[in-house]
Amino acid sequence: MDVTKEQILVVDDEEDLRQAIVEILTVEGFDVHGVASAEDAHEMLSQTAYDVLITDNNLPGKQGVELLEETLMRYPETVGIVITGYGTIETAVQAIKKGAYDYLTKPFKLVELSIMVRKGLKERRLRFENQYLRSQLKSKFSFDNIIGSGRSMARIFELVDTIAGLNSTVLIQGETGTGKELIAKAIHFNSPRKDQKMVSINCGAIPENLLESELFGHVKGAFTGAVTTRIGRFEQAHGGTIFLDEIGNMPQLLQVKLLRVLQEREFERVGGNSTIKVDVRIVAATSSNLEQMVKDGTFREDLYYRLNVIPINLPPLRERREDVPLLVQRFNAQFCDTHKLELKTMSPQVVKALMGYDWPGNVRQLENIVERMVALTGNRTAIMPSDLPSEIQNRDGMNYVPVIEIPEEGINFTNVVTDMERELILQSLRKANGNKKLAAKLLNLKRTTLIEKIKRIGLTEHMAAATTA
Repeated sequence: MDVTKEQILVVDDEEDLRQAIVEILTVEGFDVHGVASAEDAHEMLSQTAYDVLITDNNLPGKQGVELLEETLMRYPETVGIVITGYGTIETAVQAIKKGAYDYLTKPFKLVELSIMVRKGLKERRLRFENQYLRSQLKSKFSFDNIIGSGRSMARIFELVDTIAGLNSTVLIQGETGTGKELIAKAIHFNSPRKDQKMVSINCGAIPENLLESELFGHVKGAFTGAVTTRIGRFEQAHGGTIFLDEIGNMPQLLQVKLLRVLQEREFERVGGNSTIKVDVRIVAATSSNLEQMVKDGTFREDLYYRLNVIPINLPPLRERREDVPLLVQRFNAQFCDTHKLELKTMSPQVVKALMGYDWPGNVRQLENIVERMVALTGNRTAIMPSDLPSEIQNRDGMNYVPVIEIPEEGINFTNVVTDMERELILQSLRKANGNKKLAAKLLNLKRTTLIEKIKRIGLTEHMAAATTA
């Protein structure tokens, strides 16, 4: 049997018809076998998962639909085709209910059967491909709170998906705010350790004299204030994952002790002499350049190589600007829900401005800015360019050119232009705190011209002053 070809089993007690079907499908390039009874078919099916089962409905001792039903219980992806000499609606309905892909009524042309087989196999192949793609998308992009559609993030998703099931140590490197802890959580919660604890500690946020106790615990009386024995983070993470954030800030004395844990998976509590063994996976992260620190002598080279078994380098947000709109959508929905507000819309100019910004604080900064805009716009449902923070509005070359789609019924040109003019004037007055001279300067207009426009478009001085309230 040629397993590289799609395999077909033909079951029919009419020898001439059975042989004809076998011959034409063999010519078509399939690996085809024919038998005369359900009993013989069972024997063949016990040895091979056939891609296609073609069976006559009237077999000695058993109906073909019954044989098909039994086959599908064992091999649910088999394409079943039932041949009937009666052609009643009841027979067809019964065959389909039992799981048949389709049926043919005698007499039929052999080419019809060939076309039906290829169609059934094609549909099965497409179904497999769709299921595979869905499973891939689920495994690669189901990591909670991680957004990314560009190539750089897709590669990271793929890497995380590949290594999640391993026990190898991982080093995540990236600027502050790029989401290193989210990646660490994705690794843990997509691993066999997901039902155990993930324990996190920021090595740069704890004073040097307390960090050792936090990591490894201490015994009663180990130092002043140690009134009871305390379990450290490594013991808490036994069976699970420990996330060592900002590992580059770890003092060199502790780096030596951490190296032993990485090598032996054992340590002593501070002040104790009993060796404690732990089963933990270590995921470390840093915004520092550890390679440079090794060269400078501030980070141990042997520890660096122990940590850097599987490196993951997170790109800054400015290098994956295509993800900004997706992140904005997520944060907008998240904060509107948190503040019990109606979902807000972001004008195209706002999104364009956000994509053009360099984001020194990366995703964390974007998240904060979206929350600020959502909160400060209150019950207003549209977020406009004037709602952007000053550091983005004042960027060199910033220019808000509205994107307007003209509907089939057309627009009122005068009204649209007036609305745009009103928005620009309101923005300038807000930024100038109501100072018309400064507002005019922002718009590259004369002060008298601005005052005329305020009057013309109906923004009285009282209304204009209200914009700064």
